[in-house]
This record gives sequence, C-alpha cells and structure tokens, in this order.
Amino acid sequence: MCEMIPLIPRTGVLVTALILAAAAATADEADAPSVSSPGMATPGVTTPGVATPGSSSTAAAATAACLPSGDGYLRARVAGAIDAKIDWPNSGTRCQGESKSAPPGVRLSFQRAAGSKPDLLFVFGLTGVRPGQPGHAVGANLTVIVQGTNKIFGTLGDSRCTVDTLMQKPLQAAGAYRVEARGFCTQPAHAVRGNGAVLVSTFEFAGLVNYETDDRLDTAGVDAPGVATPAQQ
Repeated sequence: MCEMIPLIPRTGVLVTALILAAAAATADEADAPSVSSPGMATPGVTTPGVATPGSSSTAAAATAACLPSGDGYLRARVAGAIDAKIDWPNSGTRCQGESKSAPPGVRLSFQRAAGSKPDLLFVFGLTGVRPGQPGHAVGANLTVIVQGTNKIFGTLGDSRCTVDTLMQKPLQAAGAYRVEARGFCTQPAHAVRGNGAVLVSTFEFAGLVNYETDDRLDTAGVDAPGVATPAQQ
C-alpha cells in the first residue's frame, strides 16, 4: 500500500484480497511464521501496497489519510493474544468501507499505512445499517488480522459486539458517507485457526462507507471474505 489509495476505492476487492490471502495461509501454511500477500508485509519481501525500508514510496505511504475532511480515526482497547491501545488519527490511517449483503449492512476496515506495531487490520461488519441513517444497538461482527502473519481473530457473528451509537454524514462523492460509531464487545474474537482470542472491550471510529461499491463476497459468520466459519468447514 505504498501508493496512495483513492479516497473512494473499490474496497471489496482490497479487503477480500487481504483476507483471502491470510485465510489461505492459515489453511496451507499453518506452521509458517508469515505470509506474502497483497497488503501483508513479509520480512525481505516486497509485496503490492507494502512499504519496505528504503522503498521510494515510503514517503507516499506516510501521507495516507482516512478522510479528506481530516476527522477520521480509530480508537480501541485490545487485550488477550494482542495487548494494545489503539489510537489512530486521520493522518497515516487508511479507512475504507462498503455495503454488504450477507447479512445486509456495511463493512469498514482500518489499518495504518506503515510502521504500526502491532501491524493490525480491523474489519467491522455492521448489521442493518442503511445509507444516511443513524443507528443504535447495532450488531457488529469484528475481525482482527495481524498482518504479515497467519493470525486472524473473528467474532464469527454480530452477537458479541454492539455499536451503541452510529451517525452518518454525506460526503461530496456520490454514495459516500462519513460513518462515526462507538461500541463495545462483551465476548472475545477467537482465532479462526489454532488457539487464542482477543477482546476488543471498547472501540470508536469515524471512517468511510461508499454505498456505490460492489459487495462481491460475504460469509454468513465472518465479515471477512474467504474466512470459513466452523459451520462451513
């Protein structure tokens, strides 16, 4: 992700590629320390969209921004297999979002452009959210990926996390909205393969949803295309 990503990208393709690659790694390379895939850094390997030391596009990655208005962010408290206090401002954070069909709602993703430790990708799948409408007590499906590894944690449904409040503000591009939400999880997200779990006790974010993008791949239990739920395995 060294090059600038358009502010209104076709997010389904990007998020799908990231997680399909990670899921394939868990199935085929469970013992491997890392995977090489789009958006996932592997030591010594240059992958599409990943800045490496000395890369001429490192500076461009550093200029990434969540929202053109300058008020995007992600804050979260993560404990368990990952212990981190996330406080990502607009600058240096990539946020993307789209509508989804199974179940109907929206999917938003957040990650740092470069240099974040741990290097995490958060994917929030929110049920029942419609263009421009506010929300309360919204079910949230959460997936956390440790990029550059085969570690994927998912709630496998929207019953473990809840969005207290959600507000939307239209942006200049057709079908694009600034979505601001605050919520919590009462139960952890478990490792999709292997052992371990993470609890995101609280989270709040302001990011982008483009309702004009295609929703190509959804799974019933995980808002991370390509990751199989126990019922599907």
